[in-house]
Amino acid sequence: MKRRVVITGMGTINPIGHNLAETWDSVKKGVCGIAPITQLDTENFTVKIAGEVKDFKPEDYIDKKEARKMDRYTQFAFAAAKEAFLDSGLDITKEDPYRCGTIISSGIGGLQTIESEHERGQQRGFEKISPFFIPMSISNMAAGQIAIFTGFKGVCTSIVTACASSNNAIGEAFHYVRDGYTDVMMAGGSEACICDMGLGGFTAMKALNTSNNPDRASIPFDAERGGFVMGEGGGILVLEELEHAKARGAKIYGEVIGYGASCDAHHITAPDPEGLGGAAAMTMAVKDAGIDPTEVDYINAHGTSTHLNDAGETKAIKIAFGEHAYKLMVSSTKSMTGHLLGGAGAVEAIISTMALKDSFVPATIHYEVPDPECDLDIVPNEGRNADIKVAASNALGFGGHNACIVLKKWEEN
Repeated sequence: MKRRVVITGMGTINPIGHNLAETWDSVKKGVCGIAPITQLDTENFTVKIAGEVKDFKPEDYIDKKEARKMDRYTQFAFAAAKEAFLDSGLDITKEDPYRCGTIISSGIGGLQTIESEHERGQQRGFEKISPFFIPMSISNMAAGQIAIFTGFKGVCTSIVTACASSNNAIGEAFHYVRDGYTDVMMAGGSEACICDMGLGGFTAMKALNTSNNPDRASIPFDAERGGFVMGEGGGILVLEELEHAKARGAKIYGEVIGYGASCDAHHITAPDPEGLGGAAAMTMAVKDAGIDPTEVDYINAHGTSTHLNDAGETKAIKIAFGEHAYKLMVSSTKSMTGHLLGGAGAVEAIISTMALKDSFVPATIHYEVPDPECDLDIVPNEGRNADIKVAASNALGFGGHNACIVLKKWEEN
């Protein structure tokens, strides 16, 4: 019999909140975290807005000396993990540390460090760059730093699948616990690449919205959408085997019940326009959960606000759910946060868990112009009170990666 896996701790820092409570309050109010960029001079950039984490002070979460050895993406992951770990109430001295693992992902890793140290190398010579350059820039270091902080000595890894990264991290961590390899997992992701190279790279490939109006930039499923808005931040969840959680009297937010992953095998950046890969991931996740597709009430869509993604994801949902697709509520909280890339799936999994817990479906804000290609119930502009029992959360990434997790409202039974 497969073991049940529950969520006993959550932490996040993102464009609409510095912690779980603030983030969920912002989601319920439909707050938009997109604003003019402050981290760099955008005078010579076409794009001048993003979903930045406002007023972030690493020393609020991390020892100052240690923080200087971390890229911003690791700082975000650490801050979220610290909140999640403390929230869970876990005491590592009472656990077998080799039964506790860490899967923390990032799509790009320490891009800000790579950029700044390259500049320093050009000025001073490359043998005089920071001795911390390598550990600060590599994508697995958030996982390593969090393992050091928590004392978790089981599996410690980082999955890099672009914008699907943290959904894959959560899904794989779920299977680790469910299948008996571990009892506790820290899982999620983080990203921080609002910098010259990040902004320039995504602009060069014409992926970003260029309107620079925060109210009409990240507009998933809207006919006038024209690209995503970069965001930053991270989210971490503590996944735990049910009986293990009960034995220590842990509070339970929700349950992870399914995970599916697939690849479009179609194009390096464009999703399959027919949505076949995304549909396969959703179908796999629902099957893995052991439920009927009609039991899913809400989908937190990948919903990036690009033409191809939103139209293709709509098709994917219709393939995976058939007629039930029109009964589903399908919103994109990227309308509030922007696109956190490798951190997106984790923050959206947290939001989806809170949606189930509080019986509230988040809105797709700033929606004005309907698109016949995106004709599902996207919960436009206003969130909804609804007694939802099962939610799915999608993440799709460059390279054709698709990952879907299925979450269930926690109820004693």
